[in-house]
Amino acid sequence: MSWDRSIGRPEPVAALDRIRHVDDGEPLVSLLDAAPEIVIHRDSVIPYLRETVVRMLKDAQSRLPEGVRFGVTDAWRPLQRQVRIYERMTAWLKEAKPELPPHMVKRTVNRWVAPPNRKAPPGHCTGAAVDLVLLNAQGEVLDTTSPFDRLGGAPTFSYGLTPEARANRMMLYEAMMAAGFSNCRDEWWHYSYGDAGWAVRMGLDECIYDAIDLPMEEYAEKEEVWVRLFQSRPNPFLPSPD
Repeated sequence: MSWDRSIGRPEPVAALDRIRHVDDGEPLVSLLDAAPEIVIHRDSVIPYLRETVVRMLKDAQSRLPEGVRFGVTDAWRPLQRQVRIYERMTAWLKEAKPELPPHMVKRTVNRWVAPPNRKAPPGHCTGAAVDLVLLNAQGEVLDTTSPFDRLGGAPTFSYGLTPEARANRMMLYEAMMAAGFSNCRDEWWHYSYGDAGWAVRMGLDECIYDAIDLPMEEYAEKEEVWVRLFQSRPNPFLPSPD
């Protein structure tokens, strides 16, 4: 699989770490309260984002064609969830490719999951990043990936997408970019505003959102659901059994 690397900026960890964080103190707000028109697509989603990010997401959805809505698959994450994802992705990669040297394991995992122990906090832990799918009027997920599965067609500008998948992917991309978001070029579903990733993509040296916490009681039930679902996920680095 290949993609158009001329579009978007790479986001090496070193570049993220060079970004200065000057948090503006903006709160996390509930999507359920502030944007009930946006679908929370997974039971494990902790439905909080920074206040400005929620307003921008509402604006982006208003740009979609009639009958199409966003489905949020991830929003704010506690650091403990980020740690679990990073550790599991590392274990999965070692299982799938035991011949990889340690530095390549780290480099590969860092491409897919922001490391939780660096100067720059992961975007999801700042409330600045959101992962999305598109839903039709019946709540069904629109195709943005065919003919690929798992991580095969993850880069936003992957070559080889079917015309339908490409059109839907660009529908999502254009609506989000027009609302002021930036896109992680390695993940078609991931958009952010105000975090270190956004700053790198925009050629800035400072971002406005640092890591932020919620009281555990606000998301304890969601975290239990997430852990259960995550434990049942197949190894994304192994071929699909289908």
